[in-house]
Amino acid sequence: MQSAGRSFGPFRARSELGGKHRAWPVRTMPLPDKPELDADVKEPDLEATGEAIDRPRGRSIEATVLTVLALLYSLYYARIFLIPIVFAILLNFLLSPVIRFFGRLHIKPPLSAAIVVIMLIAAIGGGAYELSGPAQGWAAIAPQSFSKAQVKLRKIIKPLSQVSKNVQQAADSLGATPGRKAEVMVQSGESVSSRLFGTTQRLLAGMVEVFILLYFLLAGGDLFLQKLIKVLPHFSDKVKAVEIARAVEAAVSAYLTTTLLVNLAEGAIVAGVLKILGMPNVLLWGALVACLEFVPYLGALTAVVVFAVAGLSTFPDVGHALLIPGSFLAINLIQANLATPLLLGHRLTLNPVAIFIGLSFFFWIWGVPGAFLAVPLLATFKIFCDHITSLAAIGEFLGQRDDNERRVTARI
Repeated sequence: MQSAGRSFGPFRARSELGGKHRAWPVRTMPLPDKPELDADVKEPDLEATGEAIDRPRGRSIEATVLTVLALLYSLYYARIFLIPIVFAILLNFLLSPVIRFFGRLHIKPPLSAAIVVIMLIAAIGGGAYELSGPAQGWAAIAPQSFSKAQVKLRKIIKPLSQVSKNVQQAADSLGATPGRKAEVMVQSGESVSSRLFGTTQRLLAGMVEVFILLYFLLAGGDLFLQKLIKVLPHFSDKVKAVEIARAVEAAVSAYLTTTLLVNLAEGAIVAGVLKILGMPNVLLWGALVACLEFVPYLGALTAVVVFAVAGLSTFPDVGHALLIPGSFLAINLIQANLATPLLLGHRLTLNPVAIFIGLSFFFWIWGVPGAFLAVPLLATFKIFCDHITSLAAIGEFLGQRDDNERRVTARI
């Protein structure tokens, strides 16, 4: 007889071995009941966990560091490939309004692009040919010019040079070994021009690549924008992409055009002032200023040094000679603090810290071409950030501080 629900099971009547043995009760343990879950405990949300892993904060620091190092490595070792492409893209932004102007005249983009590129090559080639004579002449007499400038500067800084000489003699006497002559090691290396700009063949090959790529970019027009619109799934995304592309292209073109015109105007003004002061080869100096102004801070510093040497080697009077770098410095200060902020406005100006860091970075990665590309690339990146909501904070940090920010900071 069985009794359900008890902890002891029924008696077995007999064993299967003939029934001779006594039947013993068999203890059966009940199965444990399923524990009840607390109502306050929630089940894990696997979708939220996956989203948290996919977020930038969920990525490992090691992967981020390796990605940054790989990017720097690629930028450095691919500079010969990347620099012409970047130049061509910036020139495309600069010259795209000209292609649209030809389009309103019912001239197709391939023909208008050919006209623009040929005119650009003719302008660069003609300017280089006109300035090659004065540049070669000044380069030929550069050693004598430096010697003359050094003699005149020695009179001005004679006390400082005497102190430096005494310190050098003391250092030599302390470091010299009696009875042993100092060994002089001469290491041969590349020339300055080769280190800065590479060989002539590489420079010409890079220029040819820039012009060819520029032609295809101008002739293609909105090819890549049309491809982007085609692959976007939603109509709202297509409209937003067109708006951002048009706004960025207009802003970058306005920035590059304004900067180019400002630099050309400054070069023309400097050439006129130097002509009044009696300097020869004023076109060469004006072109030099227009090119160096694309490199903030370092370009102006280089121009001051060059003008000081040129003035001291040209004029016998030291006061007259120092008017050459002084006049350029005055014109540069007016341009940097009045003309450029007035023409570009707050949205297209960069703060000095961002300019200096960007200039140092691109000069370290790409050398002298990187120094020329640093500010246009930073300005282009800032314009992209200003038109993309997720990157607006970065664009704000790259920009200048306006009057409202000064007032808010003063109140705080």
